[in-house]
Amino acid sequence: MSTTKPFDPFRSERVIHRAVKDVAWDTDFVHGIQSDAEAQSGSSYGLLRPETMKTTKEFQQYVAEECLLGVIICLADPSNRSLIGKQVGIICLKSNPPRLAHHRWSEISIDIAREYRGKGYGGEAILWSLWYGFQMAGLHRVQIQSFSFNEGAMRLYDRLGFKEEGRQRDSMWFNGGWHDNVLYGMLEDE
Repeated sequence: MSTTKPFDPFRSERVIHRAVKDVAWDTDFVHGIQSDAEAQSGSSYGLLRPETMKTTKEFQQYVAEECLLGVIICLADPSNRSLIGKQVGIICLKSNPPRLAHHRWSEISIDIAREYRGKGYGGEAILWSLWYGFQMAGLHRVQIQSFSFNEGAMRLYDRLGFKEEGRQRDSMWFNGGWHDNVLYGMLEDE
């Protein structure tokens, strides 16, 4: 007899992971994160430009509809875990084209709002997305990337158990210099 019981897979210790909705408050939140040039300079290959509402809505739609899993990270009310609190970030497991699905891997993309960085929410969300990817989606491998100048992200990925798998040397031009792209990975049995 199985010991598995129904449960809510969209909650972790301190946060709730909910769907990205086509509503003004989600669009405003996503726009705020995407407009944070400092955050984007640490995680996006694109040439930094002021964020428009058009590109925000395109990104919001991508997260909601094209990712294997794309969610808004929200604080859980500690006195009532069913209440959803303030939005703190966005995380997604990217989808691969159907012709590559048999390889069973994905890549994590995460953005945490400035006022919630350094409080452990990003690490908690990454651990949750790993659990979701391995236990719910049946993935074998999950990867995440960092630029070599983003030392905080690199320390976090090491601490969470990711293995550095490689570097693309001098692959990013930023602020007048070349920087490496560092690839981290984790397998389902690690």
